[in-house]
Amino acid sequence: MSMFCFQCQEAAQGTGCTIAGVCGKPSDVANLQDTLLYVLKGISWYNEKLREQNVNPEKVDKFVFDGLFSTITNANFDKNVFTKRIIKALQLRNELHSRCLALNIKLPAQLPSIATWNASSVEEFEAKAEEVGILSTKNEDIRSLRELIIYGVKGLAAYAEHAYNLGSKKDSIYAFMQRALVATTENLSVDELVALTLETGKFGVDVMALLDAANTSSYGNPEATKVNIGVRNNPAILISGHDMKDMEDLLKQTEGTGVDVYTHSEMLPAHYYPAFKKYEHLAGNYGNAWWKQNTEFESFNGPILFTTNCIVPPKSSATYTDRIYTTGASGLSGAIHIADREESKMKDFSPIIEHAKKCAAPQEIETGEIVGGFAHAQVFALADKIVDAVKTGAIKKFFVMAGCDGRMKSRDYYTDFAEQLPQDTVILTAGCAKYRYNKLPLGDIGGIPRVIDAGQCNDSYSLAVIALKLKEVFELNDINELPIAYNIAWYEQKAVIVLLALLHLGVKNIHLGPTLPAFLSPNVVNVLVENFGIAGITEVEKDLEIFMQEATA
Repeated sequence: MSMFCFQCQEAAQGTGCTIAGVCGKPSDVANLQDTLLYVLKGISWYNEKLREQNVNPEKVDKFVFDGLFSTITNANFDKNVFTKRIIKALQLRNELHSRCLALNIKLPAQLPSIATWNASSVEEFEAKAEEVGILSTKNEDIRSLRELIIYGVKGLAAYAEHAYNLGSKKDSIYAFMQRALVATTENLSVDELVALTLETGKFGVDVMALLDAANTSSYGNPEATKVNIGVRNNPAILISGHDMKDMEDLLKQTEGTGVDVYTHSEMLPAHYYPAFKKYEHLAGNYGNAWWKQNTEFESFNGPILFTTNCIVPPKSSATYTDRIYTTGASGLSGAIHIADREESKMKDFSPIIEHAKKCAAPQEIETGEIVGGFAHAQVFALADKIVDAVKTGAIKKFFVMAGCDGRMKSRDYYTDFAEQLPQDTVILTAGCAKYRYNKLPLGDIGGIPRVIDAGQCNDSYSLAVIALKLKEVFELNDINELPIAYNIAWYEQKAVIVLLALLHLGVKNIHLGPTLPAFLSPNVVNVLVENFGIAGITEVEKDLEIFMQEATA
């Protein structure tokens, strides 16, 4: 095999991609990502020693979470980016080694290989992946738990970067990320790795709380909002991904230029924040979940800005290739990359704005409105109405259907499931999974929408806060006593950290689909089943029967 990757739900044949990624990632990029991760573990090893002496250069934390984020599924496909990152990573790791020596920090006589390996050529970087990649851990259960931790840490890194961009930092999160990376190189037992997995979930809650506070303090609490899904007649930019700071910079720089801005996929929740509603040129949301971009970007006509992951490499026949721009952790060979912002300055989006001015207005692909903005503050404002609806039986059960969407035909299950839910049930959602049902005419219950959209995948934190608040209101001892069922779709590593966060909060009986992760060994699956009641999905009718029986149990 020329590579091995099974970090996302689309792992080939349900086991792993060995020639090229189903996501479009070529083998050389996959191997460079494995090598970068290896060197990041070495950086973390030295930085742990420095932390013990209260020495911790901020640039190290940022380099680690930036590097991790760039390896998330569908984030960066640019080989040159990873080559340069590995070179910088080796330089930084060696710099930290020298720093330890200068501070007389006692190091072991025999340093681990993550602390000593050096190379300088792309060929050496790619070859190293064969020695240090996923399959280098021979024990299947140890490998499974190590990868589960690493993918959780990658999710942590994504959310930590978004918060950092808004000026919110938390050293304990960065310290844990680095400690966890190092731990995956150590001879830990299965029990120790299980404990570390649950600790990863604890920091998942912490990082989502950090990002939630960063977003709301910067832009206000999300509000229930109707978002236009039609188009106007102005030239426009389509912004995708998750980074709200990039959204802010783009809106400021396009104001008064005659260029509209449309959100795409996970950027839809930008419409819910009060601070963005003042921009009249924030025209609406265009399209659906990330995987439909190959057709929807053709009809948009204007340039597309990727702020994070969820890139689908264009087909060779695509006419929009020269309209793709990337920034932050995202990257695509041939695309124009917008450089990071300098301190106290905005990113320079002038190239994409000038490009947009020369383009035709978007072609309309649908009309109407979708409603969202039900993060925890907005739901708390409706708390009395919701509690009354539960007490009177108007609402029998809530279904958390958060998570990711994807291109597999089997994901039609989630549309069918939403359509067949009884009329006295409500969907709580966050993430791009909502595009499977957020345009269905599901109606409301006494003015409460039957689809309550909290926002992006990280806003699953809001759903957890809502559940904890309901537990308090109904004076229950256990969160699992609530009339809430969890039927969650997953795709990549941010979904992994959301799952681990829910497990940390004590949530049980989560159904996960459309398939269970390929990186979970049978024994690790058994641990999750026995301790947390994790289950897969089957058929809509069978699963609904199980869920509704639980509602009346």
